[in-house]
Amino acid sequence: MKLRRVFGIITVLTLMVTIVQAEPEVKTVLDGLTNPAGIAVQPKTGHVFVSDSGAGRVIRVVDGKAQNVITGFPLGSYGKGPKYGIGPLGLTFIDRDTLVVGGGGLPDGEEMLRVYKVPAAGASAIKAGEMAASFRLTGDADTKGEGNFYGLANNGKAIFVSSNGDDTKGWIAKASLKGGKVTKFERSIATKEAVEVDAPTGVAIAADGSLVVGQLGEITVPQDSLVSFYDTRSGKLLDNFETGLFDITGLAYSPKGKLFATDFAWMDTSQGGLFELKVARGSQSGVEAKKVLSLDKPTALTFSDWGELYVTVIGTSKEGSPAGKLLLVSGLK
Repeated sequence: MKLRRVFGIITVLTLMVTIVQAEPEVKTVLDGLTNPAGIAVQPKTGHVFVSDSGAGRVIRVVDGKAQNVITGFPLGSYGKGPKYGIGPLGLTFIDRDTLVVGGGGLPDGEEMLRVYKVPAAGASAIKAGEMAASFRLTGDADTKGEGNFYGLANNGKAIFVSSNGDDTKGWIAKASLKGGKVTKFERSIATKEAVEVDAPTGVAIAADGSLVVGQLGEITVPQDSLVSFYDTRSGKLLDNFETGLFDITGLAYSPKGKLFATDFAWMDTSQGGLFELKVARGSQSGVEAKKVLSLDKPTALTFSDWGELYVTVIGTSKEGSPAGKLLLVSGLK
């Protein structure tokens, strides 16, 4: 066999291995959920918490089974043809026992950012009204009340919360932290004024400390979602990029520093999925969105410390049964 042919065979085999390794593995951790919309991994235990939004509860996953943690959240709805029932939305932990929950089931101005001391695994669930603390962003004659606290990002000094009450402002709210407690909750960054696109949803903290915001845009306008970077102290817009995605619902950085997004793609959900966003900032600025997986109406995502990705999807209901799932994605590069 000629040496050139041997090298050719080796090259082909290498390419085949590369292709096989590039395919991530997807496992269903839980199914039968109702419009799940938020995920957080509990510090020290590694337990995954999910806001089973349309069922008005927050659950914990232990050994592949769901345990009720907080139940009885008020329910509302979101969307335009179709509408989805929602209750609790974004989740983040301040410490192992302190969970912050963004609400979505009450009218704007009455909605709450809720703080809970969560019961231990296997203990009885608590009611939604049994909060350690709660905060509202009410309105007045000049300011609309806020609600639908969808995305939560925690940098240790504050929790940044996307909200969808005043569409002319597109507020990111800020819950200041001191001594492991939320001390105040206030409007912080008017994203609609900064980028002229509606609806902040997914939020994340970049390696340089800046706040990354996924701007969902209009669900009736194709591929108008943006990714924007803000200074967390001043609220100044640092960078803003078109992505070519329809409706960004979540953002998360992998432990290796790669940025991923979920796209609901309201107008054509067959185009929705998980995307890696390759962001170039500076003189060669821009975003390349690379599709990793096709997913059926994804809503949120988060990484574990060991690099596995959890994603929630609403799915497509058959005969009225809940179709939501919590997925585990492994093998991402």
